[in-house]
Amino acid sequence: MKKRFSLDHLALLALLAVLCVLPFTVTGYVLYVVNLLMVFVVLALGMHLVIGEAGQFALSHTAFYGIGIYTAGLINTAWHPPFVVSILAGGLLSAVLGYVIGFLALRMRDIYLALATFAFGEAMQWVFLNWESVTNGSNGMRMQPAQLFGLTLTNDLQAYPFVIAIAALMLWVTVWLSRSQFGSALRAVRESDVAAMAMGINARAMKQAAFVISAAFAGIAGGMYTLFISFIHPESLGFQTTILILTMVVVGGIGSVRGAVAGAIAFGIISELLRQALSIQEILYGAILLGFMMFKPRGLFAGSKKRAAKAPAAHVRQGGAA
Repeated sequence: MKKRFSLDHLALLALLAVLCVLPFTVTGYVLYVVNLLMVFVVLALGMHLVIGEAGQFALSHTAFYGIGIYTAGLINTAWHPPFVVSILAGGLLSAVLGYVIGFLALRMRDIYLALATFAFGEAMQWVFLNWESVTNGSNGMRMQPAQLFGLTLTNDLQAYPFVIAIAALMLWVTVWLSRSQFGSALRAVRESDVAAMAMGINARAMKQAAFVISAAFAGIAGGMYTLFISFIHPESLGFQTTILILTMVVVGGIGSVRGAVAGAIAFGIISELLRQALSIQEILYGAILLGFMMFKPRGLFAGSKKRAAKAPAAHVRQGGAA
């Protein structure tokens, strides 16, 4: 166990070193890609919490991502506050809507939950496309540069340190949640609702909390995106993006934080390389996702089953959860 953690630390330090050197050695386009990868990392971490930790197969992540983008963009345009305010507003609105949708959808299980959350995602894309007075509809919306106490972020280089800092913070929050009593309760619910409730865990409350936190992560990722982009179109917030994020988590490893991060970086790069071939992207992601779900459903860096099995017992020793 100690060896695994030391390798994780070395990999994290190596990644941090690379990120610190990049602004001095690469062009603006590469910085744009790195900024985008950090957004994908936060999105994948959010989906990891609801699928990997809580075991709820939800497909509404892109909808909350879009809510975060439009909320932050509209606030920046109307009031020009420090971008921290607009990002938090996007995360908060996504969390509130996540609570409402979770309250309804989490009454269902398995494929029915997936279909319900997929329907919400499609409904939100319809809203983005047709609420022209707010989103400018199919014409897309021009974003105003983000502000921070008089500093205007007008390019990828200026946004870069803030994007990296937010991604690092969200990674720390994810690891902290995963190692906390709350994370142990989520894994207990994932393994067995009945066993978890027998241990004194409120399974429904745990599922809904995971759904709300996941939605907040997606909303914050949307706010991060507004730091370095100047235009958003609703077509980029469709089901293809959901499948991309799901592929990151499944291939990286369900139940694994490092798997979510590795999958986000790997498939973020692949998606950028295939930017001019959208139809190939859909075929590629579908084939990879299907193959992994059939032959290696827990992914390349799957969470430890032993740790998951010990979660209920550890939770009882710590006094249970509401």
